[in-house]
Amino acid sequence: MSTAGFGLIRASIGLTAVTLAICGFAYSSVAAGLGQVIFPHQANGSLIVQNGEVIGSSLVAQPFIQAKYFQPRPSASNYDPMAMAGGNLARTNPALHEMMDERLNKIVAQERVEKSQIPSDLVTASGSGIDPEISLQAALIQVNRIAAARGMSVQDVETLVLERSIRPSFGILGQTRVNVLEINIALDQAEKAI
Repeated sequence: MSTAGFGLIRASIGLTAVTLAICGFAYSSVAAGLGQVIFPHQANGSLIVQNGEVIGSSLVAQPFIQAKYFQPRPSASNYDPMAMAGGNLARTNPALHEMMDERLNKIVAQERVEKSQIPSDLVTASGSGIDPEISLQAALIQVNRIAAARGMSVQDVETLVLERSIRPSFGILGQTRVNVLEINIALDQAEKAI
């Protein structure tokens, strides 16, 4: 091999090593370190801790079965963050329509509302399958059931929902929404205070 060819190989290996060191190690370390300093809660997964035990993350939906809790959006991944996925069914797929009709009928029976009152986020899974929030409308149609199950007044539960609702980002991005895990924790605390 000629000296020029050896020089090119050495330069290529050197550039690869420097790029790997800067982009693969230094940048990642600095970004992770800054995240820990500036946003420690978010950098560690936005975990919610009660009595020294992690009960969930405000960024990941959890299934709630009992009538006294707000229900999250349906999940195509069964609320498993390691298997995040949407349903991948086209809008024209009969299986999707059948699944949505089943969900609508269940909500009509459970919440005692008309189908036209049910927001789409209660019958369609999010793209990730673990969306932790529901629309304000989706939370409000669940208020009567939750109040009855907890022996609380409808007004108290509704007030809690409105106080805990998250406004659109920067006033214009997204819609008013409610974090399901956080509102369920607030409900448990409010019920204990009664």
